[in-house]
Amino acid sequence: MNTVFADTSFYIALLRRVDELHAPAVDFDRRYDGRFLTSDFVLVELGNWVAQTSLRRAFVDFTRRLRASSRTTILPASPEWVAEGMKLYADRLDKEWSLIDCISFQMMRHHGLADALTADHHFTQAGFNALLADAAK
Repeated sequence: MNTVFADTSFYIALLRRVDELHAPAVDFDRRYDGRFLTSDFVLVELGNWVAQTSLRRAFVDFTRRLRASSRTTILPASPEWVAEGMKLYADRLDKEWSLIDCISFQMMRHHGLADALTADHHFTQAGFNALLADAAK
């Protein structure tokens, strides 16, 4: 069964109905029959992103559903993942990749994933397929 990495921009698009990626994200979520891999780091970033919006309650409900979903694996935050991300971050000072991006890239490599549900061009820079990038144009 196929697995894709679910990034923050995918989850923002699902939660935020006025987002330019809402329709493509919902469509992908409905038709995709594979599994999703994400992380506590992505969920922290998502929570930070919606912290000062009306989406706070939706975020709480959404994360509960994600944790209960048999289709979604949420990798726990750990010092080891932070160290892996920091190593990549330090090795690529020429990029504007966030630390969470670097951790996500390392997780994707560790799990042999090539596809990310994101519109973030940093994933493409890192050699991954950003499945929502075309929809953002």
